[in-house]
Amino acid sequence: GTPKSIASGFDFSSAQSQALAYECSLCELCTAVCPELLDPAGFFLEVRRRCVADGNFTPSVYRTILRYEKCGSSSLFSWYGLPKGGDTVFFPGCTLSGTRSGIVAELFRIIQEVVPTAGLVLDCCGKPSHDLGLTEGFRSLFGKISKHLTDHGIRTVITACPNCTRVFRQYGHGLTVKTLYECLQLKEKAVSGAAGPVVTVHDSCVLRDDVATQRAVRGLLAAMGYTVVEMPHSGRQTLCCGEGGMVEAVNPELARKWTAVRAREAAGRTIVTYCAGCAGFLKRVTPTVHLTDLLRHPIGDLPGNLRIPGAP
Repeated sequence: GTPKSIASGFDFSSAQSQALAYECSLCELCTAVCPELLDPAGFFLEVRRRCVADGNFTPSVYRTILRYEKCGSSSLFSWYGLPKGGDTVFFPGCTLSGTRSGIVAELFRIIQEVVPTAGLVLDCCGKPSHDLGLTEGFRSLFGKISKHLTDHGIRTVITACPNCTRVFRQYGHGLTVKTLYECLQLKEKAVSGAAGPVVTVHDSCVLRDDVATQRAVRGLLAAMGYTVVEMPHSGRQTLCCGEGGMVEAVNPELARKWTAVRAREAAGRTIVTYCAGCAGFLKRVTPTVHLTDLLRHPIGDLPGNLRIPGAP
């Protein structure tokens, strides 16, 4: 129904109605296209927060993603290589680091060619807790990261993960945030490669308004010799890959419908995305690569047995 009918037709003080908010992908497509400038996605996020505050949230339903987040911020997987005499760090995010650690190392070397004093920070930004409405947990996790960086003189954060980018821009007060893809555009030798086939691009829904990054991604692909054919929904009107809002935990059929629509729109073309989470979801049903995979192998030369590690 309409935002008004949803808001007035349910009692969102009840646990049953609050549970409906967890079937929203929080992708903000509704917000992007609303002619009345309403924000239904923001509304559902607030309902999620109220669900937690009222004691109606069931953590066990999301134990997989919450354990993943805990791993990403643990002493085993987090590391702070802060620069001496510099104010910039590369924050690749836990999913890209976990699935493509070798590529992250290469990316860091490329960044250091542009910013010789850049440091490297491996940690989880806490986006899962944020989107589940676990506000206190998110503030504690990301607050420590933000404070640690600013206390040590960091002023600029280069991000690779769209979710980390969104979190740092929204909550990293005092920090300048640039995406890896804007920086790579400056390094022509980093993106040279053999001519490749026609591809299509899946824009991350959390960066649907980030025109600069969207252009940079397409510029990198053009520099590598690929021709981009856009899907019906791209840029500001991009679609969720199916992972958004962690809907799969409560309504896997609905989550799979998003993924299936994306596969149909790709029409057999290889999807290139710049979100490791999206790459994992879309790869289940259609050929999909992360943009950084192409720094090592053109699509035609990608190993048939290219294995991407799963969550620990």
